Amino acid sequence: MEWFILASLCIASAAVAVWFLTPQPRNRGPEQELLVTDGRTDAVFLFDDQNLIGWSTGARRFLGDQIDHANWSVLRDRLVRSYPGLPQSPGFIKDVGHLTVAGTNDADNREAHCEWIDGITRVQLRRAEGEEEQAAVNQELTTLRAAVHQAPYPVWLQSEDATVTWTNLAYDRLNQKIRGRDASVSAPLFPDLDAPMSSGKAERISIVLPETDKKLWYNVSATETEAGWLCHAMDVNAVVDAEIAQRNFVQTLAKTFAQLSIGLAIFDRNRQLVLFNPVLIDLTALPASFLSSRPSMMTFFDRLRDQRMLPEPKNYSSWRHQMDDLLEAASEGRYQETWSLPSGSVYSVSGRPHPDGAIAFLFEDITAEITLTRQFRTELELGQSILDTFQDAVAVFGTDGSLTFSNATYHDMWQTDPDASFAKYSIMDACRTWQDMSAATSAWGDIRDFVAGGEGRTDWWARVAKRDGTELICQVNALPNGSTLVRFRSENLALTPPAQERFALEASLDTTPQKPE
Repeated sequence: MEWFILASLCIASAAVAVWFLTPQPRNRGPEQELLVTDGRTDAVFLFDDQNLIGWSTGARRFLGDQIDHANWSVLRDRLVRSYPGLPQSPGFIKDVGHLTVAGTNDADNREAHCEWIDGITRVQLRRAEGEEEQAAVNQELTTLRAAVHQAPYPVWLQSEDATVTWTNLAYDRLNQKIRGRDASVSAPLFPDLDAPMSSGKAERISIVLPETDKKLWYNVSATETEAGWLCHAMDVNAVVDAEIAQRNFVQTLAKTFAQLSIGLAIFDRNRQLVLFNPVLIDLTALPASFLSSRPSMMTFFDRLRDQRMLPEPKNYSSWRHQMDDLLEAASEGRYQETWSLPSGSVYSVSGRPHPDGAIAFLFEDITAEITLTRQFRTELELGQSILDTFQDAVAVFGTDGSLTFSNATYHDMWQTDPDASFAKYSIMDACRTWQDMSAATSAWGDIRDFVAGGEGRTDWWARVAKRDGTELICQVNALPNGSTLVRFRSENLALTPPAQERFALEASLDTTPQKPE
């Protein structure tokens, strides 16, 4: 029995010894904390005496396939060239407590830190103290150098004596384009840098391409540094070309507008005059120097008011309110007014919105049209007054059969007023009135057909009788413009003896055919 117990204890002791002496692929228990790495650590190894019992991911990458059979000797053989001070055995680490071995140039400025922790030897490969900060600085410096050197616009450093001491690739390419492949870069491409240096603002500077005389435009800025003037040149050729195209377009518009008979004034979004044509000077009597000074909209209309080129307001306060309403209406495209000026001229003024908040005003002198219209209206009124004095009833029908003219005698005779209705008074309406107030006759149908007829119409007359017994002579005449004149004369009209003789003579000489009853 004692032998059995003794054998069991021996077997258990052997099993424990084998477990401790066998390398473990992964650390367990409290040793797991020893594998925690920091930002400076690449690899961590844990040894129990000579045996490797734990390792980090970086350690596995470092040893590769040897990791499963590695021990202290294997690791030292791999590290001794880069870390010559690494001890022969972990026992030395146990005696000293901890040891930091500096690496050679082959170690990339790294160090091996060894320490004894509760019977475990911990070996840590890490970057040297301050290396991380230096690496960050070097990385940032590399990034900045690449950013400036590869910038798409020229950058260069210029000394106080106007010597270029450093350039980037864009500057070198531009220098080769201007001066040739083998040209020196010491002489600056942009010699006129006094303005950017003194103002601290970007200035537009041009350089000339050889053989073509074409100018390349750049916005050049200069910043003073300890090493000299750091200069940047931004390519603005596209901007310059756009400005030239815009200027040419405006000039083309100005030439086009100069041929118009309508005055044009365009105000930008800041309500300043940016474009006008010569006709505006003639219509408003404003001097060209004033218009060229880009006056504001309110200054422009104030000047028009001073020149008596606006309808005179009752007071200045109402004038200001009127201008505010004008601006609002013009910005919405609904301003359209006729200005009757104190001088007697009449202007048609309209306001229209333009892109980007601009407003255009159009001034047209319609004095001649208004005068002609007034004169025509006066002549019509005079002709109407003259016909209203006739004792004959007169009605004129147009080519479309509508009544275009009639006198007061016609209104009284047929008890109608065509002007009282908004609807057109046609020949059909007139025939209906005549039929209602006269005896049956075929003359009304003949008149209707005559009005609707075309060329080759012959004048005629007929006798008709009203229901009150009044005898009328109806005379129908074709007018040159296709219209028809219908005239009614009363046969019972009291005439003086001379008038009776004249009427009898006219009747005897009248060759106008009479329509049969």
